Amino acid sequence: MIDKLQFLIAVAREGNFSRAAEACNVTQPTLSAGIKQLEISLGVLLINRTSRYRGLTPEGERVLEWAKRLVADARAMRQDVLSLKHGLVGHLHIGAIPTALAMVSSLTTPYRAKHPDVRFTILSRTSAEVLAMLDNLEIDAGLTYLDNEPLGRVRTVPLYPEHYRLLTSRTGALGDRESVTWAEVGRIPLCLLTPDMQNRRIINNLLKRSGNDPAPTLESNSMIVLFSHVRTGEWATIMPEKLADTLGLSERLRSIPITEPDAVHRIGLVVPQRDPMTPITAALVSEARRLAAGLAS
Repeated sequence: MIDKLQFLIAVAREGNFSRAAEACNVTQPTLSAGIKQLEISLGVLLINRTSRYRGLTPEGERVLEWAKRLVADARAMRQDVLSLKHGLVGHLHIGAIPTALAMVSSLTTPYRAKHPDVRFTILSRTSAEVLAMLDNLEIDAGLTYLDNEPLGRVRTVPLYPEHYRLLTSRTGALGDRESVTWAEVGRIPLCLLTPDMQNRRIINNLLKRSGNDPAPTLESNSMIVLFSHVRTGEWATIMPEKLADTLGLSERLRSIPITEPDAVHRIGLVVPQRDPMTPITAALVSEARRLAAGLAS
């Protein structure tokens, strides 16, 4: 039954039978047959389909919610039993917004020191993608904003406040200042994250409130791309303070506080709102709480 529920989750997520089968490492006929057997056992039609996927029926939507709970519980049970016999083992998948990627190692490094048999996959995603992947059981945890847009059904661990800095060359516009206002920053050419990123939506709102129309000269979904352009001395960007400190500033670059208004948003760990948590996720939550306590002290 669990494998058939996983088939349904994959089809709903991918919106395509072929991609869902590939994601589940089975053939498409095997996947289709499994979902058909699930429909027969439940006595309802789950998927609207002709030769293609046409979405879930109302009954399918309801079964999908149960499927996510049951599959998550089955995984938690399996990990719990294995951890009793072998200690903490498994594969931890974490999705993080680009501005928080530099902080992931502060969680994974002490985690691995305690649990060397756990492997990690770290994915860079938008805040919306992080939440969707959590809901679809594609990741175990995420690092994202906690206070700017709705999070849905998740458990949160606040980690640190995000303050904003203007990164520019010493000889560039505003490069000789000790602090700058959002109104001033909005009047110089900027390279920024793409609009699908929550960081960009936050910055857009702050610039608009200061009377400016955000019109960057370059956009990217990668903070590394933005930083590499700033390092040429010909560009400027807006970057969270902790990320700027992690990337490291050369003698040519400056990280200048942006004030008026002083904007702060909180970054934290999010995990599914499920009890009990899987052992590897529970261990990550414990590590996040230790990190938060250290950052606050």
